[in-house]
Amino acid sequence: MKAFVCTSCTADGGFLDVVRAGLPEVEVEGIDCMSGCTRAQTVAFRASGKVAYLFGEITEADMDDLRRFVALYAASADGNFPDARVLGGLRLKAIARIPG
Repeated sequence: MKAFVCTSCTADGGFLDVVRAGLPEVEVEGIDCMSGCTRAQTVAFRASGKVAYLFGEITEADMDDLRRFVALYAASADGNFPDARVLGGLRLKAIARIPG
């Protein structure tokens, strides 16, 4: 699994370090602009053979939900969830779910 953090959403790109520290088991890469500017800070997740997710308006307060998402996503065969409520507050911050 890989996570991508938009480095254009914050002036110093500092949120990348927050996500890396909060998700040490995930390979986290900074990327220049994911076109989620109206809902900055954006974070995306993708894994081979699974749908990809793009979340917006992510803050440090969302780290518990992100950790829960990572565990559920890793355990899912295809990245889909039968009920979005398991994603906690992230279900309201989803911008896109992209087929794998």
